[in-house]
Amino acid sequence: MVTREVVVKSSTGLHARPATLLVKKASSFKSDVSIEFNGKKANVKSLIGVLSLGVTSGATVKVIVSGDDETLALEEICKLIESIEE
Repeated sequence: MVTREVVVKSSTGLHARPATLLVKKASSFKSDVSIEFNGKKANVKSLIGVLSLGVTSGATVKVIVSGDDETLALEEICKLIESIEE
């Protein structure tokens, strides 16, 4: 299992389009991918789960990845979260 904290730069937080991009990216990996925000945890492969966290712009989230391709998945997911700036 690998973890990293990352800051959400998107002006809308992880809502609608940013969340959809995140779910799509996470679903391309075999590993289990989840994020933690304000004491709540959600599976990143579930759009409803990601949206239910209510992650806002400027928030710090903890990305947790466990599985065969965990290192690559962590890198890609964190890079995506940091690059979404709409």
